[in-house]
This record gives sequence, structure tokens and C-alpha cells, in this order.
Amino acid sequence: MSESPPNVRPPTPEEIRAYARDHHIELTDEEVADFAEIIPETLAGYERLDQLPDHRPEVRYHSRDPGHRPGPEEDPLNAFVTRCEVRGADDGPLAGYEVGLKDNVNLAGVEMTLGSRLLEGHVPSTDATIVTRLLDAGATITGKLNMEDMAFSGSGELSATGPVRNPRNPDFVAGGSSSGSAAAVGAGEVDVAIGGDQGGSIRIPAAWSGIVGHKPTHGLVPYTGIAGLGRTFDHAGPMAGDVEDCARVLSVIAGADGLDPRQGAEVPTEDYLEGLGTDPADLTVGVLEEGFGHEASERAVDETVREALEALEDAGASVSEVSIPMHLDGLPIWNAIALEETTATVDGECVGYHGKGFHDTQLAEAFGRARRAQADDYITTLKLALVLGEYLSDRYRGRYYAKAQNLARLLTDEYDDALERVDVLAMPTTPQTAHEVDRSISRVEAIERALSMLPNTAPFDVTGHPAASVPAGTAAPDDLPVGLMLVGGRFDDATVLRTARTFEEHLDVEQHLDVER
Repeated sequence: MSESPPNVRPPTPEEIRAYARDHHIELTDEEVADFAEIIPETLAGYERLDQLPDHRPEVRYHSRDPGHRPGPEEDPLNAFVTRCEVRGADDGPLAGYEVGLKDNVNLAGVEMTLGSRLLEGHVPSTDATIVTRLLDAGATITGKLNMEDMAFSGSGELSATGPVRNPRNPDFVAGGSSSGSAAAVGAGEVDVAIGGDQGGSIRIPAAWSGIVGHKPTHGLVPYTGIAGLGRTFDHAGPMAGDVEDCARVLSVIAGADGLDPRQGAEVPTEDYLEGLGTDPADLTVGVLEEGFGHEASERAVDETVREALEALEDAGASVSEVSIPMHLDGLPIWNAIALEETTATVDGECVGYHGKGFHDTQLAEAFGRARRAQADDYITTLKLALVLGEYLSDRYRGRYYAKAQNLARLLTDEYDDALERVDVLAMPTTPQTAHEVDRSISRVEAIERALSMLPNTAPFDVTGHPAASVPAGTAAPDDLPVGLMLVGGRFDDATVLRTARTFEEHLDVEQHLDVER
């Protein structure tokens, strides 16, 4: 979808009056006339903006294959939106790796849909920062991977093209919103994938699909060139068959790029691969009491995680119970932030305001045009979020969003206090295993299934702590994968990955889930 010049024209008197009313202003006839006289002079500078070239990041590796949409025989799990081949450098730490990208990540010359009908045909002309870094490291990008429509679901069944099926059992869904990323890794269709995480969307499908997924510290990985939901809780990170490959990819993509308003000027990084592996006796693990026994919890999931932690303790780790009562408030805090901030992001044409760095004018134009013409095609969960977000912002004047952001700082402190006593916090990634594919569910059931797995994952999106999901075994009655989530201090991703790797090495071999490569 190409970008076209807006050809700025002054608003009509009727439009002046209407836009004023959007701000609860009733203009007099004299004010309207005065504004109509002044506005053309103000807009004269905008004509000059149209004449200047847009300042976009440079695209390297210009040989681009636009790819193709695979059919069911080529893609039985519905994991791919596009199969393509974009080759990077001849050597590097990811040489020989085939990498898939969640389909909200810009890959120049290849369609990006956000798993939605709204953006079909949108072809970015820029690469996301992490794409450039992956290609510089020698990776070959072989696909844009399916996702929940506009990323607003955790189930894996609400993509515009239908459910993404679980690589362990295709009668079940893969989890979302990075559903295709988990399915493609779990099926061995790619070596590693990039996922996005706003409420758990890396960790949920990783847990349900039996792979490893790491949500980095907020701001560690630049989000430049990736379509998000809210700058205070957008994350992008690696998904892979094992912790080692997650660490390898994180070492490549982490660090400031000077273009992402989510990042500070200084973003501490390290070689996460080199830091892997430690004696279990050197680890202290705090098992979060409030991470178990949720209303949506399956007993088999809780038991599987506790048994897996016992295996780590038997290997020599110090494992003890930790209580953080405010963890149970994390989901309502996230909810208040996510609803209003997502609504503001949509109002900001999926690009937003109030931040320096790269603003994707091409995406803003494409999304803005599409939502005005096709908003009825929004996923049902996003429709609900936008209605509620607009209502809460208008009726309560942003009070709940503001209070939730204040409470998120307090919740951050609570986790930080606990992490002064232990290396990591541990709990089930999700309270239940994957849902069975069911195309007959009602709209209400679809919404409930889309959001019922968030109580442990979502809090760490608003606090920004790094969190990894690592396979912990399977749970009856369907022998579906269960994930253990490990959470560490902010910018201490190395400890999270080191602990995950140690857990991976010492988990009973009968429980371990090997990903075919």
C-alpha cells in the first residue's frame, strides 16, 4: 500500500465547528469566521512539509522476495501469513538461522497485515530496527508469522485467517497473540521467531506450544518499526526451541537505537549467551504464592509447575515460597492501562504522539485510511476495548488510567523488594493449558477465552520486568504443554535466562519437550 501526499486543505466552517465540539467547545459564528480566515495561513507551512522527503531509517540488504501466502498443504498449522526469503550477511552469530517475524514487524518489501483484514496489501518500505540487526547477524528471514487480529487476544484463535493450531496437538490452539511464532518454532518451520508481548503474547503461546519465549525488560529491545498497542507496555522478544537460542537472538537485537521513545538514552546490555549456565546451588528461586490457584487455574497446571520446581530444588537450587499480595492486583492495573492506552494508540493511527524518534508515516496513512473504512472488521475483543477505553477516558476523565500508572510504580516496587531476596520469581506462565479448537463458540465465550490466561503474565508488562516461559512438562488429561515463568529484576535479563537454562538442563528428561529442528 503506497503512501500518498495528503494535500492539506483548510477545514470548512462546518468542520471547524464539528472538530471544536469534539473538544466540548461551542464556537460562535464570529469565532468560526475568524478561524476560517486564520487557518489557511497556519497551514501554509504544511505545504512545505509535503515537499520535504520523509526521514526514514536506511534499508540494507535490498534483495527482497515479496513471498507468497502458503496454502493449507504447505502450512497446516496456519502459522504463516507470508513465506519469503530475505538473506542477511554472509556470516555472524545467526548465520544459518531461519527466522520468522510476527506480522506486526516491518520487513521492507513484504506485506504486513497485523493478522487483520484492515491492513491487507500494506507493504512497508522500512525495516524494523531488529530486522536490520538480525540480517546484520547473518539470519535469513523466511516468513511473516500469523498473529491474533491486531494482537488483542491471548488464545490463538482470532486471527483474520482462523485459528493457529498447536504444534503439539493440532486439535488445540497455539496461544496468542504471537500464535504463528510459537507454532512455526514448535513445528520446526523456523529456527527462532520474534514475538510481541503486551499482556503475555510471547509467553502465553510459548507455554501452550511447548517452546521457550522471553519477554525482555521494557525498553531493552527497540520497538522501532513494529506496530504496537501502547508505548508503556509494548515489548518484542525472541521465541525458540531452547533457552540458548533465545539468548543468542537477544544478544543480537538488544540495545538502544536512538529512535524508540520507549527507550532511555542508555540501555544496558550484555552477552546473554555467554552468561548461560550455572550451578543450581548458586540460584535462589522465590515461588510466588499468588501465582497459583487463580479462578481460571487448572490443578494439573499448578501441580506440574510445582513438581518441576522440586526437580530444580533436588538439583541444588534454593527454592522458597514468596508472597506478594499485590500481584493479584496486577491484572486490573494492566487492564486500566491497556484499555485507555490502546484506544489512544488507535486514535493516533497505530503510531501515536508524544515521543521522539521514528514515526512510521506510511503505517499511519494505511491504518488511518483502513480504520475509517473498515472498523467493523476489528476483532471483537478490540471493539470492546475501544468502546470501554473511550468511555472510561471521557466519562472519568482519564482518572483510572492515571491511577493505574501510579499503582504500577507501586507494584514494581513490590516485585523489586522480593527480588532483592531471590534471583528470580517463579510461577505458572498461564493458569491453564491450551484451549481446544472450537469454531462454534459465542462472541462472549470468544472474549473470555481470549483474556482468561493473563493473570500472571500481564502484571509484568506494566512493570517492565523481564520474564521467560520455559517448558515444565505436560498436564493431564490431554498431555498439553505447561510453562514455568521466571521473572527477574529490570535489565537483569541475563539472570532470568541463566536460571531458565539451568532449569532446562536439570528438568527430568521424561518431562522435557524437545522441539524438532
